[in-house]
Amino acid sequence: MYLLYLDESGSPADPNQRFFVMAGICVFERQTHWVDQHLGSIAKRFNPTYPEMIELHGAPMRSGADGWKSFPASDRAQAVVDALHLLSNNQLRIKVFGAVIEKAQMPVGTDMVKAAFEAIAAEFDGYLASRFHNKQEQARGLVILDNADYERHIQSLSHTFKHVGHAGGKLRNFAEVPLFIDSKASRLIQLADLVAYWIFRRYEAGDHRGFGHISPAILTYQGAANGLKEFVSATTSATLKNPGPQSHPFPPPSTP
Repeated sequence: MYLLYLDESGSPADPNQRFFVMAGICVFERQTHWVDQHLGSIAKRFNPTYPEMIELHGAPMRSGADGWKSFPASDRAQAVVDALHLLSNNQLRIKVFGAVIEKAQMPVGTDMVKAAFEAIAAEFDGYLASRFHNKQEQARGLVILDNADYERHIQSLSHTFKHVGHAGGKLRNFAEVPLFIDSKASRLIQLADLVAYWIFRRYEAGDHRGFGHISPAILTYQGAANGLKEFVSATTSATLKNPGPQSHPFPPPSTP
């Protein structure tokens, strides 16, 4: 079974934010232990005795909120880099899925959560189908999200997409409706949070530092990054192709 851990960054209702992002990581069930172990070792740098008390959380780690202020910015940045660097570990075989919505490009009244989840669910379902067609692997999937106010909404959408259909057909490879868990208890949800946050930073703030570690893991078909669905303007796309120099660049990964 393939597990897709998702989180969101940005708020659909915040008029001060131009973008809303839902994104995360897809991991084969037997790899979750190793991802957890790697992330746990990063958390242990900040609390060697009780590493489970440390939640790797994108926005607080960057800003210093929620207790992160007591740690040097350089150490926080190194932790972000080392966590995102796991995406390039070939043995873990992590794939990134996501949807980026530029609010101004959507019709008034658009359900941003529905649009983002529909795009990701359809792509994830297609990926699972491709595992069977290309490798004769009868893959099933399960979506796991951080606890959120829209839990029932997402579960209802998943049921509808499976039994009634969505814009591209029906979901045929989901093992169950999405599950919701506390991010404090799941390192993999925490990695999904980091992925969603640093994708959001790329679009919202022109901060490309984290995206460079994320982009190689985005699911691709025939060279196209189909795992990350963009609902953005042509101007936004053009701007992203030529990012300017980044202030306070990230350090290189501390481990191979």
